Amino acid sequence: MRRALLFAAALLALPASQAADLQPFSASYTADWKQLPMSGTAERSLKAGADGVWNLDFKASMVIASLSESSTLKVDKDVMVPLTYNFERSGLGKSKKVDLVFDWSTKFVTGSDRSDAVKLPINRGVLDKSTYQLALQHDVAAGKKSMSYQVVDGDELDTYDFRVLGSEKVSTKAGQIDAIKVERVRDPTQSKRTTVLWFAKDWDYLLVRLQQVETDGKEYNIMLQDGTVNGKAVKGS
Repeated sequence: MRRALLFAAALLALPASQAADLQPFSASYTADWKQLPMSGTAERSLKAGADGVWNLDFKASMVIASLSESSTLKVDKDVMVPLTYNFERSGLGKSKKVDLVFDWSTKFVTGSDRSDAVKLPINRGVLDKSTYQLALQHDVAAGKKSMSYQVVDGDELDTYDFRVLGSEKVSTKAGQIDAIKVERVRDPTQSKRTTVLWFAKDWDYLLVRLQQVETDGKEYNIMLQDGTVNGKAVKGS
């Protein structure tokens, strides 16, 4: 269950792109866990700030837990440039707090993960656990069939891989939406977990659904409730 909430934080409401102009958005979701008598809600938004800085925020809550995640970033010559990353979770067992600063003049990311110090060398293109979502969004919109990202994860750099499965219609509270279906690629010898995502073709490839099945068989689904992209309300057929 904790993994479910964490992955929801990592992949909800993917907006515009790493290379295209970013579009401000807001979206709310319902989250349902099979085998568990509980549901939750989540909200995510992307807003333009001063001096070309964008603010990407996420909040999720359920009966026994809550979490928040935020990033600041810029786009420089078609490359996503994370500036700060903050994450906080309470409930669901152990609490967690992460604070990172990306210093591109020294090419180091520094900060803390729980109470452990973080200091890693970084190169152009390295992303945090929120801004990589924008890169994925752009690549799906650009028609790529497989994607790979270097992401700061704890005190190391990890590789996140994805592949496109095809097109599919998704029934949401905002209507029937044409979507691109994508799955996260994992080494089956390392993890049996499966994750599938659906992105709206006509709404800047906003995430409309996420489904994850854990190694123990527990399944959860996140579904779009309502949203806006560049000020326009998301509506399906």
